[in-house]
Amino acid sequence: MKKLLFFLGAVCFAALSCTKEKTDYEGITDTVPPGHTVFKEAATIHSGGYDISIEALNGAFYKGYNEIRVKITNSATSVTAEVAGITFLPINTGAGGVTGSCPHQYELAYKPDSNYYSGYSVFTSESDADGNWALDIGFTHDNQTFTAKLPITVQEQPNKNLNMTAFTGKDDEQYIITLVAPLRPKVAENKLIAGIYRLNGTDPSRLAYTEAGGYTLLLDPRMPEPSMGNHSSPNNVDLTQQSDGLYHGVVNYTMTGNWTLNFIMLNADGRIVKGTEVPMDFTPGVEGVKSELYIDVLF
Repeated sequence: MKKLLFFLGAVCFAALSCTKEKTDYEGITDTVPPGHTVFKEAATIHSGGYDISIEALNGAFYKGYNEIRVKITNSATSVTAEVAGITFLPINTGAGGVTGSCPHQYELAYKPDSNYYSGYSVFTSESDADGNWALDIGFTHDNQTFTAKLPITVQEQPNKNLNMTAFTGKDDEQYIITLVAPLRPKVAENKLIAGIYRLNGTDPSRLAYTEAGGYTLLLDPRMPEPSMGNHSSPNNVDLTQQSDGLYHGVVNYTMTGNWTLNFIMLNADGRIVKGTEVPMDFTPGVEGVKSELYIDVLF
Protein backbone atom coordinates (compact mmCIF):
# COMPACT_ATOMS: atom_id res chain seq x y z
CA MET A 1 0.00 0.00 0.00
CA LYS A 2 2.88 2.34 0.86
CA LYS A 3 4.48 1.78 -2.54
CA LEU A 4 1.16 2.41 -4.31
CA LEU A 5 0.63 5.72 -2.50
CA PHE A 6 4.23 6.68 -3.26
CA PHE A 7 3.70 5.96 -6.95
CA LEU A 8 0.34 7.77 -7.19
CA GLY A 9 1.76 10.84 -5.48
CA ALA A 10 4.72 10.79 -7.83
CA VAL A 11 2.48 10.58 -10.89
CA CYS A 12 0.50 13.62 -9.76
CA PHE A 13 3.67 15.61 -9.16
CA ALA A 14 5.21 14.49 -12.46
CA ALA A 15 2.16 15.64 -14.36
CA LEU A 16 2.38 19.08 -12.74
CA SER A 17 6.12 19.32 -13.30
CA CYS A 18 5.95 18.71 -17.04
CA THR A 19 5.79 22.47 -17.63
CA LYS A 20 9.10 23.01 -15.83
CA GLU A 21 12.32 23.43 -17.78
CA LYS A 22 14.00 20.03 -18.06
CA THR A 23 16.59 18.23 -20.18
CA ASP A 24 15.84 18.05 -23.90
CA TYR A 25 15.34 14.26 -23.88
CA GLU A 26 14.09 14.11 -27.47
CA GLY A 27 17.16 15.95 -28.71
CA ILE A 28 19.40 13.42 -26.98
CA THR A 29 17.52 10.25 -27.89
CA ASP A 30 17.32 11.29 -31.54
CA THR A 31 21.09 10.68 -31.73
CA VAL A 32 20.44 6.92 -31.71
CA PRO A 33 21.15 5.73 -35.28
CA PRO A 34 17.90 4.86 -37.12
CA GLY A 35 19.47 1.60 -38.35
CA HIS A 36 20.47 0.47 -34.87
CA THR A 37 18.29 -2.63 -35.21
CA VAL A 38 19.79 -3.75 -38.53
CA PHE A 39 22.85 -6.01 -38.80
CA LYS A 40 25.51 -4.76 -41.18
CA GLU A 41 29.11 -5.66 -41.92
CA ALA A 42 31.34 -4.08 -39.26
CA ALA A 43 34.68 -5.68 -40.25
CA THR A 44 36.06 -8.00 -42.91
CA ILE A 45 39.35 -9.75 -43.58
CA HIS A 46 40.77 -11.95 -46.33
CA SER A 47 42.92 -14.82 -45.06
CA GLY A 48 44.03 -18.17 -46.45
CA GLY A 49 41.66 -18.05 -49.41
CA TYR A 50 38.64 -17.13 -47.30
CA ASP A 51 36.68 -13.94 -46.74
CA ILE A 52 35.61 -13.48 -43.13
CA SER A 53 32.80 -11.00 -42.50
CA ILE A 54 31.80 -9.90 -38.99
CA GLU A 55 28.39 -8.25 -38.68
CA ALA A 56 27.01 -6.18 -35.79
CA LEU A 57 24.08 -3.84 -35.21
CA ASN A 58 24.38 -0.70 -37.31
CA GLY A 59 27.64 -2.04 -38.78
CA ALA A 60 29.68 -0.91 -35.78
CA PHE A 61 31.13 -2.18 -32.50
CA TYR A 62 30.07 -0.32 -29.38
CA LYS A 63 31.11 -0.31 -25.74
CA GLY A 64 28.80 -2.74 -23.97
CA TYR A 65 26.90 -5.75 -25.31
CA ASN A 66 27.26 -6.55 -29.03
CA GLU A 67 25.60 -9.47 -30.79
CA ILE A 68 28.08 -10.82 -33.33
CA ARG A 69 27.42 -12.65 -36.59
CA VAL A 70 30.27 -14.23 -38.58
CA LYS A 71 30.08 -15.39 -42.20
CA ILE A 72 32.92 -17.17 -44.04
CA THR A 73 33.01 -17.60 -47.80
CA ASN A 74 35.48 -19.04 -50.29
CA SER A 75 37.28 -16.07 -51.86
CA ALA A 76 37.50 -17.71 -55.29
CA THR A 77 33.89 -18.89 -55.57
CA SER A 78 32.06 -16.56 -53.14
CA VAL A 79 30.32 -19.69 -51.86
CA THR A 80 29.75 -20.11 -48.12
CA ALA A 81 32.48 -22.33 -46.71
CA GLU A 82 31.41 -25.31 -44.63
CA VAL A 83 33.76 -24.65 -41.76
CA ALA A 84 33.77 -26.05 -38.25
CA GLY A 85 34.71 -24.88 -34.80
CA ILE A 86 34.71 -21.11 -35.26
CA THR A 87 36.35 -19.37 -32.31
CA PHE A 88 36.04 -15.69 -31.50
CA LEU A 89 38.43 -13.83 -29.20
CA PRO A 90 38.40 -10.05 -28.61
CA ILE A 91 41.78 -8.75 -27.44
CA ASN A 92 42.45 -5.38 -25.87
CA THR A 93 46.00 -4.03 -25.90
CA GLY A 94 46.49 -1.25 -23.41
CA ALA A 95 49.29 1.02 -22.33
CA GLY A 96 52.63 -0.75 -22.11
CA GLY A 97 51.41 -3.59 -24.31
CA VAL A 98 49.30 -5.22 -21.56
CA THR A 99 46.64 -7.45 -23.14
CA GLY A 100 43.34 -8.77 -21.89
CA SER A 101 39.89 -9.70 -23.08
CA CYS A 102 36.28 -9.05 -22.13
CA PRO A 103 33.06 -11.07 -21.71
CA HIS A 104 32.43 -12.92 -24.97
CA GLN A 105 31.30 -16.18 -26.52
CA TYR A 106 34.47 -18.00 -27.54
CA GLU A 107 32.89 -20.85 -29.53
CA LEU A 108 30.32 -19.42 -31.91
CA ALA A 109 27.02 -21.22 -32.57
CA TYR A 110 25.97 -22.07 -36.13
CA LYS A 111 22.55 -20.84 -37.26
CA PRO A 112 21.65 -23.12 -40.21
CA ASP A 113 18.46 -21.26 -41.13
CA SER A 114 20.39 -18.02 -41.62
CA ASN A 115 23.78 -19.50 -42.58
CA TYR A 116 25.94 -17.59 -40.11
CA TYR A 117 27.72 -18.16 -36.79
CA SER A 118 26.39 -16.29 -33.79
CA GLY A 119 27.97 -15.01 -30.57
CA TYR A 120 28.48 -11.87 -28.53
CA SER A 121 31.13 -9.57 -27.11
CA VAL A 122 30.86 -7.10 -24.24
CA PHE A 123 33.50 -4.50 -25.05
CA THR A 124 34.51 -2.88 -21.78
CA SER A 125 36.09 0.24 -23.23
CA GLU A 126 36.21 2.36 -26.34
CA SER A 127 39.17 2.46 -28.69
CA ASP A 128 41.43 5.39 -27.82
CA ALA A 129 45.05 6.41 -27.42
CA ASP A 130 45.32 4.29 -24.26
CA GLY A 131 44.03 1.05 -25.77
CA ASN A 132 42.93 -0.67 -28.94
CA TRP A 133 40.91 -3.76 -29.84
CA ALA A 134 41.44 -6.64 -32.26
CA LEU A 135 39.55 -9.84 -33.05
CA ASP A 136 41.15 -13.27 -33.32
CA ILE A 137 39.06 -15.59 -35.51
CA GLY A 138 39.85 -19.29 -35.86
CA PHE A 139 38.14 -22.11 -37.79
CA THR A 140 38.72 -25.52 -39.34
CA HIS A 141 38.07 -26.51 -42.96
CA ASP A 142 39.13 -29.70 -44.73
CA ASN A 143 41.06 -30.74 -41.62
CA GLN A 144 43.12 -27.55 -41.75
CA THR A 145 43.10 -24.88 -39.08
CA PHE A 146 42.98 -21.24 -40.11
CA THR A 147 43.44 -18.15 -37.96
CA ALA A 148 43.04 -14.48 -38.71
CA LYS A 149 43.46 -11.32 -36.69
CA LEU A 150 42.02 -7.96 -37.52
CA PRO A 151 42.03 -4.62 -35.68
CA ILE A 152 38.66 -3.03 -34.97
CA THR A 153 37.35 0.23 -33.57
CA VAL A 154 35.02 0.20 -30.57
CA GLN A 155 32.86 3.32 -30.40
CA GLU A 156 30.95 5.09 -27.68
CA GLN A 157 27.49 3.58 -27.26
CA PRO A 158 24.97 6.16 -28.56
CA ASN A 159 21.99 4.23 -27.17
CA LYS A 160 21.81 5.06 -23.46
CA ASN A 161 19.46 2.10 -22.93
CA LEU A 162 22.46 -0.22 -23.48
CA ASN A 163 24.71 1.12 -20.74
CA MET A 164 26.82 -1.11 -18.49
CA THR A 165 28.62 -1.05 -15.15
CA ALA A 166 31.64 -2.82 -13.64
CA PHE A 167 32.10 -3.33 -9.89
CA THR A 168 33.61 -5.41 -7.10
CA GLY A 169 31.10 -7.33 -5.00
CA LYS A 170 31.06 -7.97 -1.27
CA ASP A 171 32.57 -11.38 -2.15
CA ASP A 172 35.64 -9.58 -3.59
CA GLU A 173 34.78 -10.87 -7.07
CA GLN A 174 34.76 -8.50 -10.05
CA TYR A 175 31.55 -8.31 -12.10
CA ILE A 176 30.12 -6.65 -15.16
CA ILE A 177 26.41 -6.01 -15.72
CA THR A 178 25.46 -4.93 -19.23
CA LEU A 179 22.03 -4.10 -20.62
CA VAL A 180 20.97 -6.06 -23.70
CA ALA A 181 17.34 -5.01 -24.28
CA PRO A 182 15.14 -3.13 -24.91
CA LEU A 183 16.95 -1.27 -27.68
CA ARG A 184 14.12 1.25 -27.94
CA PRO A 185 11.91 1.26 -24.85
CA LYS A 186 8.30 2.37 -24.90
CA VAL A 187 6.12 4.07 -22.33
CA ALA A 188 4.84 0.72 -21.14
CA GLU A 189 6.01 -2.46 -19.46
CA ASN A 190 9.21 -3.45 -21.28
CA LYS A 191 11.06 -6.74 -21.25
CA LEU A 192 14.39 -5.95 -19.59
CA ILE A 193 17.37 -8.19 -20.43
CA ALA A 194 20.86 -7.98 -18.96
CA GLY A 195 24.05 -10.02 -18.91
CA ILE A 196 26.06 -10.64 -15.74
CA TYR A 197 29.71 -11.72 -16.02
CA ARG A 198 32.33 -12.55 -13.39
CA LEU A 199 36.09 -12.14 -13.84
CA ASN A 200 37.94 -15.44 -14.07
CA GLY A 201 41.57 -14.94 -13.15
CA THR A 202 42.73 -18.43 -14.17
CA ASP A 203 43.10 -17.48 -17.83
CA PRO A 204 43.44 -13.72 -18.39
CA SER A 205 43.22 -14.02 -22.17
CA ARG A 206 40.63 -16.45 -23.58
CA LEU A 207 38.43 -16.85 -20.51
CA ALA A 208 38.79 -13.46 -18.87
CA TYR A 209 35.11 -13.47 -17.91
CA THR A 210 32.50 -16.18 -17.52
CA GLU A 211 28.71 -15.96 -17.43
CA ALA A 212 27.67 -15.54 -13.80
CA GLY A 213 24.94 -18.07 -13.03
CA GLY A 214 22.34 -18.31 -10.29
CA TYR A 215 22.07 -14.66 -9.30
CA THR A 216 19.02 -12.39 -8.97
CA LEU A 217 18.82 -8.68 -9.73
CA LEU A 218 16.22 -6.94 -7.59
CA LEU A 219 14.94 -3.99 -9.64
CA ASP A 220 13.77 -0.55 -8.49
CA PRO A 221 13.54 1.96 -11.38
CA ARG A 222 13.37 5.66 -10.49
CA MET A 223 13.36 9.05 -12.20
CA PRO A 224 16.13 10.83 -10.24
CA GLU A 225 15.74 14.30 -11.75
CA PRO A 226 14.82 16.89 -9.08
CA SER A 227 11.71 17.74 -11.11
CA MET A 228 10.60 14.10 -10.97
CA GLY A 229 10.99 13.53 -7.23
CA ASN A 230 12.75 10.15 -7.67
CA HIS A 231 9.39 8.46 -8.28
CA SER A 232 9.15 4.80 -9.24
CA SER A 233 6.58 2.76 -11.17
CA PRO A 234 4.41 -0.33 -10.55
CA ASN A 235 4.51 -3.83 -12.05
CA ASN A 236 8.29 -4.19 -12.35
CA VAL A 237 9.71 -7.73 -12.29
CA ASP A 238 13.12 -8.66 -10.85
CA LEU A 239 15.68 -10.18 -13.24
CA THR A 240 16.45 -13.91 -13.09
CA GLN A 241 18.60 -16.05 -15.35
CA GLN A 242 16.93 -17.91 -18.22
CA SER A 243 18.06 -20.70 -20.56
CA ASP A 244 19.94 -18.28 -22.85
CA GLY A 245 22.27 -17.39 -19.95
CA LEU A 246 20.93 -13.83 -19.78
CA TYR A 247 18.83 -12.28 -17.02
CA HIS A 248 15.22 -11.39 -17.84
CA GLY A 249 12.73 -9.15 -16.06
CA VAL A 250 10.27 -6.31 -16.69
CA VAL A 251 10.73 -2.57 -16.28
CA ASN A 252 7.71 -0.26 -16.46
CA TYR A 253 8.54 3.16 -17.88
CA THR A 254 5.62 5.50 -17.19
CA MET A 255 7.07 8.39 -19.23
CA THR A 256 10.08 9.25 -21.34
CA GLY A 257 13.12 10.81 -19.75
CA ASN A 258 16.06 10.02 -17.51
CA TRP A 259 15.62 6.81 -15.50
CA THR A 260 17.92 4.99 -13.08
CA LEU A 261 17.72 1.22 -12.80
CA ASN A 262 18.59 0.61 -9.15
CA PHE A 263 19.68 -2.96 -8.44
CA ILE A 264 20.39 -5.22 -5.51
CA MET A 265 22.30 -8.27 -6.69
CA LEU A 266 21.75 -11.48 -4.73
CA ASN A 267 23.72 -14.72 -5.01
CA ALA A 268 22.18 -18.19 -5.08
CA ASP A 269 22.00 -18.18 -1.26
CA GLY A 270 20.07 -14.92 -1.22
CA ARG A 271 22.99 -12.90 0.12
CA ILE A 272 23.65 -9.38 -1.16
CA VAL A 273 26.62 -9.18 -3.52
CA LYS A 274 26.14 -5.48 -4.26
CA GLY A 275 23.45 -2.86 -3.95
CA THR A 276 21.38 -0.95 -1.41
CA GLU A 277 17.70 -0.15 -1.00
CA VAL A 278 16.53 3.21 -2.31
CA PRO A 279 14.44 5.29 0.13
CA MET A 280 10.73 5.47 -0.64
CA ASP A 281 10.67 9.20 0.14
CA PHE A 282 9.18 11.40 -2.55
CA THR A 283 11.75 14.19 -3.04
CA PRO A 284 10.51 16.94 -5.40
CA GLY A 285 13.22 19.52 -6.02
CA VAL A 286 15.98 17.20 -4.80
CA GLU A 287 18.07 14.79 -6.89
CA GLY A 288 17.05 11.24 -6.09
CA VAL A 289 19.18 8.82 -4.06
CA LYS A 290 20.56 5.88 -6.05
CA SER A 291 21.45 2.34 -5.06
CA GLU A 292 25.07 1.35 -4.52
CA LEU A 293 24.53 -0.59 -7.77
CA TYR A 294 22.74 1.13 -10.63
CA ILE A 295 22.68 1.83 -14.37
CA ASP A 296 21.33 5.08 -15.84
CA VAL A 297 19.22 4.94 -18.99
CA LEU A 298 17.59 7.57 -21.19
CA PHE A 299 14.86 7.34 -23.82
